[in-house]
Amino acid sequence: MQLKYWKRWIPGSPVCLMALLWMGLIVPSPAVSQQKKGLEEPSGICPQPRKTVTAPEEFLQLKNPLEATPPNILAGKTLFQVDAKPSACRICHGISGDGLGILFHRVEPKPRNFTCIHTMDDLPDGQLFWVIKNGSPGTAMPSFSYLDDDQVWQLILYLRSFSNKE
Repeated sequence: MQLKYWKRWIPGSPVCLMALLWMGLIVPSPAVSQQKKGLEEPSGICPQPRKTVTAPEEFLQLKNPLEATPPNILAGKTLFQVDAKPSACRICHGISGDGLGILFHRVEPKPRNFTCIHTMDDLPDGQLFWVIKNGSPGTAMPSFSYLDDDQVWQLILYLRSFSNKE
């Protein structure tokens, strides 16, 4: 084994730092990102002003049919943190759901802050379901239409857990 191939993975090397950043093990400081933002829309604030397209009425009436059981919330967490494609939700929305993911400073409008009870209480389950399934035009939120309905409802249970902390 030649040492030259392993040098790139030495802690502190650019390749090692990029790999840790990509895996979500290190996160840029929000303070640094705030300085770079300039006049951009803020993220991580509460309440967070949004102009998301409103879902059709038949979706707004939907209520989550799943109970907030530990297995359902864990399934939602797995999607949010790791399994969702094209990228895990945490990349934009942050590991703790505060809208301060590693890409938050690169997108306009800023990702939704799910920790804000004032914002989340006003969001119907059906609106969240519709946005997850269809994406949000005019934002960086992609469609996750490949998820089956139960997976979307599990994800919504997990999103709601961010603002339900006592």
